[in-house]
Amino acid sequence: MMKIVFLDRKTIGEDIDLSAFNEFGEVVIYDYSTVEEAAERTVDADIIILNKVPVNEQTIKNAKNLKLVCVTATGTNNLAKEYLAKRGIAWRNVAGYSTEAVAQHTFSLVFYLMEHLSYYDNYVKSERYVNDKMFTHFEMHFNEIAGKTWGIIGLGAIGQRVAEIATCFGANVIYYSTSGKNHSDIYTEVDLDTLLSTSDIVSIHAPLDENTLHLMDATAFTKMKNTAILINVGRGPIIVEKDLADALNSNKISAAGIDVLDVEPMADTNPLKNIKDSNKLIITPHIAWAAVEARERLMQIIYSQIKEYLDK
Repeated sequence: MMKIVFLDRKTIGEDIDLSAFNEFGEVVIYDYSTVEEAAERTVDADIIILNKVPVNEQTIKNAKNLKLVCVTATGTNNLAKEYLAKRGIAWRNVAGYSTEAVAQHTFSLVFYLMEHLSYYDNYVKSERYVNDKMFTHFEMHFNEIAGKTWGIIGLGAIGQRVAEIATCFGANVIYYSTSGKNHSDIYTEVDLDTLLSTSDIVSIHAPLDENTLHLMDATAFTKMKNTAILINVGRGPIIVEKDLADALNSNKISAAGIDVLDVEPMADTNPLKNIKDSNKLIITPHIAWAAVEARERLMQIIYSQIKEYLDK
């Protein structure tokens, strides 16, 4: 009988039903696992399922029965792939499960900032609207997306979905391909300088690699409109966080909405921590991917991968 071990189950949420995996054999579930704990917990495992736990010689050298490693994410930087190949251990990751969720969250961040929803929510809840002189309060001005230029950095599946939705709102979509591989006949491809200097909204949907590490630094921010909104739902280190904090504090850009950070959970030394103005900055704790449907879809894919592997 197969033994399946979940090493960090809480990274996919406790609300997701994992009972389907029982059909494969014994299922052992751990909320979190340190490197040392993972080394103990994988000793007699046939299949391990994990998100962030490192999988390398240190963690699985004594896992004599291990046949398959399933990562509940797209990124596989935590896998020592050469070591797995040497041991003949297969691995799987998951792509495409969160496209709708991340695209939706992108617009949530944009609307929150663009329409100053934090200000207007506080205005009403502080009861300043009670018995006010006029039915409309014009203090914080906002604009329509229609007619604005939306610049997309990274035109993969998520970038393309955001482009489709932005077009429905009447935006003029332009894009910059960080890999040079993704192209479109629908949207206008431009260089990065052009995108930064002409966009009213810039959203990042690129992976972290040598082309994108610290792509958005002080120089990049000086090229942007001072009315521009920046969104990052890609990877944290694409942005130099100190430079973003400086750009926001000096009004070089209007606002930023980010779901990913250089260090997660947020480090106490993160310079963005000190910006308390929610009209200028909103940070969400890496939740863009985490819609219930996306997480259910993720585990359905993992289930199918294991079934396919065992049925070979």
